[in-house]
Amino acid sequence: MIQHRNDIEAIVQPYINLNSAFYVGRGLDSALAVEGSLKLKEITYIHSEAYAAGELKHGDLALIDDQILTVAVATQSHLIEKTISNIQEIKARDGQILCVITEKEAYRLDPEDSIVIIPNVPAMVAPFVAIIPLQVIAYMISDLKGLDVDKPRNLAKSVTVE
Repeated sequence: MIQHRNDIEAIVQPYINLNSAFYVGRGLDSALAVEGSLKLKEITYIHSEAYAAGELKHGDLALIDDQILTVAVATQSHLIEKTISNIQEIKARDGQILCVITEKEAYRLDPEDSIVIIPNVPAMVAPFVAIIPLQVIAYMISDLKGLDVDKPRNLAKSVTVE
């Protein structure tokens, strides 16, 4: 992943001035979407929400336009057809797509889309591999915006439970 820093920087450059982003995924990828969205919010101060991709038709799709980035996480081969369908719905509404997808499934995407490819690994391991580029995406956007990723504002380093 580190050797691809310049590639990821080039991929995220167009998105540094956006005000909102959605993260979507199915199955295990929906948990990754939540974590990726949280990282983006924490260190870039871009409004971001995560959704199970199957829930997009329940209102969230109405918010999609050319000013919204949707990060689609697609590492689960048995769910790839439905995830690709969601991506097509987003693109039909002029939404911008950045997809984190496995190498074996990347051929399904439009080469014009922003794509981050992860290696082919077993489905149960894919989330551990895919979380890295999701964190790097947030880091690179923050860095390109000139923000200090080591000192995010209003973020508690520890939580006290009473």
